[in-house]
Amino acid sequence: MIEAQDLRRAFGGVAAIDGVSLAVARHEIVAIIGPNGAGKSTLFNLLTGHLKPDAGRVVLAGRDVTGIAPHKLCALGVARSFQRTNIFPKLSVFENVQAALIAHRGRGRDLWSRADHVFRDEAMALLADVQLADKARLAGGTLSYGNQKQLELGIALAGKPEVLLLDEPTAGMSVAETRDSMSLLKRIASERGLTLLFTEHDMEVVFGAAQRIAVLHQGRLIAVGAPDQIRADAEVRRVYLGDR
Repeated sequence: MIEAQDLRRAFGGVAAIDGVSLAVARHEIVAIIGPNGAGKSTLFNLLTGHLKPDAGRVVLAGRDVTGIAPHKLCALGVARSFQRTNIFPKLSVFENVQAALIAHRGRGRDLWSRADHVFRDEAMALLADVQLADKARLAGGTLSYGNQKQLELGIALAGKPEVLLLDEPTAGMSVAETRDSMSLLKRIASERGLTLLFTEHDMEVVFGAAQRIAVLHQGRLIAVGAPDQIRADAEVRRVYLGDR
């Protein structure tokens, strides 16, 4: 569904991504792990058009999308979340999702119509899906961190993506929030037939959710495989997992 083909990107002569090739199948859930500075966020930025590679290609469902602007890639069915939440804190929870629907449906330049009731039913259905319907009237910025990540997911789903890239989706969450968030993500991915690629430092989350795991170290992939294969890989244990 989405593929990196020999991607390379350097900053000031230092290779952040050095010949990474990784293919993610349709409906697959894949985690990317590795030490800080391994290149995980850079790889995400290359896959989502926030950075252009020095070499290599990004392929989406057989189409070369290398260097395509993020908003154009979004229109092709790719959504992404960031390490820090990316919501409108002063808008209500409902208005956050409604604004995303308005933008994705091409109504963003309609300056003459009131937005009060536009896509109301769809917005509420999305909020119900991410378990925030009871918080629809609250300002986004007043939500707990875990709820803000749920809202960000609702915003991403408004574009009806086929591929969802999540950069550390449980960072900063409590144990309970982490458990609930990953349960929600897996359910939505299954129900909507999403292809899910995520980075994460919480190994319990990684080994509990991912069907395959890719391990980055110093900009290179050192292992790709099923969770049991990665857990037993001597090189992965040496550079990252240790005795965890």
